[in-house]
Amino acid sequence: MNRDVQLKLANAAIDRAAGLAREAEHAAKGDARHKAEPLAAASTAWADIARSHAAIAAAMTSTDDTAPEA
Repeated sequence: MNRDVQLKLANAAIDRAAGLAREAEHAAKGDARHKAEPLAAASTAWADIARSHAAIAAAMTSTDDTAPEA
């Protein structure tokens, strides 16, 4: 994977984390309060994944590609 792929994966994970955070907030305000905590935990996990991908991308040069050579 190259840097661009890592950044795309980070962005996808950020989107997932944000969506789950919105669901958690909505659940906390409604009748589904029992769902808020697990949704918030899942959002946190996706945010951690996003940070991991961003850190990997930051450590790579723009031309790094870890695919094995044929």
